[in-house]
Amino acid sequence: MSFRKRNVGISGPLGRLPISVSGSSSNDVENVPWLNRSEYEAGSATTLGVRPSPLDGRLTTSTGAQSLDNLLAGHAGLALGCSILLEENGTTDYAGTLLRYYAAEGVTQHHHVHVVGVGEQWGRELPGLVNSGDTEKREGPQKTEEREKMKIAWRYEKLGEFGRGSSVSRAPPSVDRRPSSLSAGSRQLGEPAIFCHSFDLTKRLTLPSPTAITFIPVRPGQGSTSPFPPIFQAISQRLSSSNPDSIHRLVVPTLLSPAFYPPSASNPENILQFLHALRALLRQYPTRLTTIISLPLTLYPRSAGLVCWMELLSDGVIELVPFPHIIDMGPSLTTSGAATAEAEKPQGMVKVHCLPIFHERGGGGPGGTGVGDDLAFTVSRRGFVIKPFSLPPVEGDTGAQRGEITTGKATKVDIDF
Repeated sequence: MSFRKRNVGISGPLGRLPISVSGSSSNDVENVPWLNRSEYEAGSATTLGVRPSPLDGRLTTSTGAQSLDNLLAGHAGLALGCSILLEENGTTDYAGTLLRYYAAEGVTQHHHVHVVGVGEQWGRELPGLVNSGDTEKREGPQKTEEREKMKIAWRYEKLGEFGRGSSVSRAPPSVDRRPSSLSAGSRQLGEPAIFCHSFDLTKRLTLPSPTAITFIPVRPGQGSTSPFPPIFQAISQRLSSSNPDSIHRLVVPTLLSPAFYPPSASNPENILQFLHALRALLRQYPTRLTTIISLPLTLYPRSAGLVCWMELLSDGVIELVPFPHIIDMGPSLTTSGAATAEAEKPQGMVKVHCLPIFHERGGGGPGGTGVGDDLAFTVSRRGFVIKPFSLPPVEGDTGAQRGEITTGKATKVDIDF
């Protein structure tokens, strides 16, 4: 009878490759068409802002908001080659805030950022990085200790706020949210790269160069001529002429808004052809391009057939429903999503209509990611935060409103009848 030493590893170099949650062997990774072994082993280590998914190893990038990254089907980021359609009701611009986080994260990570429709003033309003001193002062010593614990024992911590019920709890060691310099060479040797930075809305991001963001104007077409072919040609040309290892982010704020687009842009033939071509471009560059588009639902409601087709041509669809201003001023609903008085008050609801599904097994699935629950968002100096939403305590229940925990011990008043 032969025995095998227990301290000898049974897997070779393939052990470093991702293994699916279903328990498939690492040899199956060689048969996955979208996974390049050399790109996985070397590319994610040299390319800033890119890391493999903890579920299936697909390369992902951060949206600039950690809570939104945790919401994306358990992949802890937006998979390269995918798009998200942000829909917003009302006259607010919370979706524009998310787009600025997305663009600021790309500039910080030295990605190629392309912005369609808006001018250079939009790029000057990107939020700035949070200083480490401000973070410790705001979070306190307890939060700082928990953040250090996450950095040291990342293998044993759950993946983010929405990943606590997920079957996959291991996250790559790059979930460090400390601010970093914009230069890749300034990082110390052996220090893990930062995947998602912390931004402060009261500060402004200093662009490393005037060409850090490319602004693509919308030229008004004559008559019913579509304004989208020049936009698509500019994006495709920059992708083909850039470095094959470069990462590109396409930002499209307020699509089809009359302030930036001519009337011919809302023609279904024009806009749907553009989204078809953009979807093909994402599939042509599955490891280099991501897209986030915002759409005002006040002008184009979801009940319209055009919006239904636009949602079908997007990999993910998320709707933001801000609270009315009358509700914002009342104390009832504004305190519902906040567990304590120190917590930020929610400013609206988040509806997840569709998430990017990356393979036939369903990706991360809804379990543990917050999908299906009532979600609320908060925009403050700390950033854009998505968290579960709950109803406020019953009127008159002062103990529940103060957060007091009542015991089951009955008093004399309770048993008198």
